[in-house]
Amino acid sequence: MRSSFWIISKTCHFCTSSVTNKVIPKKLKARSRSSQDWLTRQLNDPYVKLAKYEQFRARSAFKLQEIDERHKILKPGQVVVECGAAPGAWTQVAVSGVNSLPKDTNRSQGVVIAVDILSIHPLPGAVTLGGKDFTLSETQQEILNVLKGRKVNLVLSDMAPNATGTKELDHENIIALAYSALRFAIQHSDLQSTFLCKIWSGFRDRQLITDMEKFYRSVKVVKPPSSRCDSSEIFLLGKKFCGLGTK
Repeated sequence: MRSSFWIISKTCHFCTSSVTNKVIPKKLKARSRSSQDWLTRQLNDPYVKLAKYEQFRARSAFKLQEIDERHKILKPGQVVVECGAAPGAWTQVAVSGVNSLPKDTNRSQGVVIAVDILSIHPLPGAVTLGGKDFTLSETQQEILNVLKGRKVNLVLSDMAPNATGTKELDHENIIALAYSALRFAIQHSDLQSTFLCKIWSGFRDRQLITDMEKFYRSVKVVKPPSSRCDSSEIFLLGKKFCGLGTK
């Protein structure tokens, strides 16, 4: 049975940019302004508290969970490749969704391969490739070695570059990462598969959506409730991959 805290979180929309009744952390003077803002936001973010309560590695787990609840992208038996996986919160959701542990022996057992340039603490039910740059061909070959010829049913990209503070440059960099994941997806996915990537909204959104529409019958822009209201973060969801030929 779900906890009452969980049920409340699913029926209420938290806007984490609200300034109402905001708690201010102590001992902020020695920290930079950006560090102060981050600490204040974390302290006042109900999803951070909920993540600890539900034993998720990060609040980002709720983003994938909410997208899945609405769009049904995780199914038992699927092969999932997750790019930008650290610290492993999306991985936890994926492992449960595709039954890769497996907890339910009456359902098909899936496969989850989680990759990140940062280290990833091992997670039961997932093959973790920490310290690996997904954009490099040798890393992608490692993924293919694990797959052993199996096609992918779902490619997830939560990759993000180190922010420079220059909005246009950060947008360009995250779009480049999204294209890297998209190229892998269209080369190694099974028909009818799904692709989900995070981007920061900007002038190249439309081109990426147009390129996704060449390979997926349905492409949508989604922003789950747990994505902060004041963030430019959005997710592009492509469903029903139709192969490398024209639709």
